Amino acid sequence: MTDRRLWSYKDIAAHIRVQPDTVRSYRKHGILPPPDLVEGGKPYWHAETIRVWVANRPGYRGRRS
Repeated sequence: MTDRRLWSYKDIAAHIRVQPDTVRSYRKHGILPPPDLVEGGKPYWHAETIRVWVANRPGYRGRRS
């Protein structure tokens, strides 16, 4: 079953252990995948989208959050 919960910058930041501003910077520089939903001008990603991105991003060494 796919995890369809929506994550904000804050949720992503907590998952990868960085500040929310770092995640915003990742999006600005095209490092973060495109949002799955934009509501009220705020981007959201499915948890599964972020987990796949984390597993495939450079520097990831199988760490678990």
